Amino acid sequence: MYQNNHIIKLKDIKFDIKKLINAFNEILQIRKFDNAGGVVTNISSISLNRIYGNPESTKGKYSWGRYWTIPDNNGQEVERAEHIEEEQFNEFVPEYEDTYFKYVYEKISKTYTLGRTRVLKKEPRSTLSWHKDPEPRLHIPIITNYGCRMVIDDRAYHMPADGSVYLTNTTKYHNFFNGGEEDRIHIVATLPNSNVFNDSEFKFENKSQSVMV
Repeated sequence: MYQNNHIIKLKDIKFDIKKLINAFNEILQIRKFDNAGGVVTNISSISLNRIYGNPESTKGKYSWGRYWTIPDNNGQEVERAEHIEEEQFNEFVPEYEDTYFKYVYEKISKTYTLGRTRVLKKEPRSTLSWHKDPEPRLHIPIITNYGCRMVIDDRAYHMPADGSVYLTNTTKYHNFFNGGEEDRIHIVATLPNSNVFNDSEFKFENKSQSVMV
């Protein structure tokens, strides 16, 4: 068992992976992945929620919020992208109302305050920058491979696509790499104002039984 609090595997909820994959295929018939007009590379998104009544908040700069990185050998931390008010993203995109993702979104929202909630595609043989975010992230893997790893500080983790839900402490420096030869697909939600990682009860590998919903 990993004695590390950077990733929490929730013990009390587990979604149906077949329904998650079906929902992903359904929204692909409605919306294409957005890479902010080429501003970002090797990763793209489809937004599942938006600012109430604002369809534009699913596109472009809204796909990528503020983060910090150390980009070169001078060791100086710099801020990237614009600040986004995560709490304003409280409306599920109406076009996806009839998919299993709506149920997933509502189920998780009963426990956590969600900010931007997106389906993220990480391309094969690619990595993110070494960076940190303003708040933690929630991950639900949909399609993955054993070459996919999230690295937080000096620890690497693999999150299987079996319907499990993970909380990740992305306020620490981290990246994600896909070392496989197929796209990695996760639902990823921001958790604004969350203090979940202050609770030392949680560990990465929780062996308790989960409930399929």
